[in-house]
Amino acid sequence: MTRFALIAAASFCALPAFASDTTFEQVKIDAGKTLFEAECRRCHAVEPTDASYGPPLENIVGRGAGTYEDYDYSIALEASGIVWTTAALRAWMEDNDGFMPGTKMRHVGIEDRTVQDFILSYLVSITTQDNSAISK
Repeated sequence: MTRFALIAAASFCALPAFASDTTFEQVKIDAGKTLFEAECRRCHAVEPTDASYGPPLENIVGRGAGTYEDYDYSIALEASGIVWTTAALRAWMEDNDGFMPGTKMRHVGIEDRTVQDFILSYLVSITTQDNSAISK
C-alpha cells in the first residue's frame, strides 16, 4: 500500500463506529482531494480560473476527452472519441501512455486502486453538471 493509501486509510480509522454512508463518502472525497493535490495538482487545476499546464478537471466525469475549450490537446486525445467515465479515468491514471498513445501528458502511473478510488470520488464530487451533451 502506498503512503497516500495509508493516509487515506488512517482517515477511515478515525471515524466513530456509528458513521453513516454519507460520512464515509465524504471521507473518500476528502482523501481524494488530498491525493489529487499531491498527485494531479502540479499540472491540473480544478477551477478554470486557476493556472495549470493541463486542462481544468472540474466537471470532468462524463465530458468528452479533448473537448475543453481553449486547451491545445494532442491530436490523439482530441480525435479519440473517449468520454471520461470513471473507468476511462482509472485507466488514464494507471497508464495514460498505454491507454492513449500519442498524448502530450507525461506518464501518470497511479497504480494503487485505492488511491484511484479516492481520486475518482473527488473528481465525481467536483462534477456538478450533466456533461452528456458535451460528450456527443
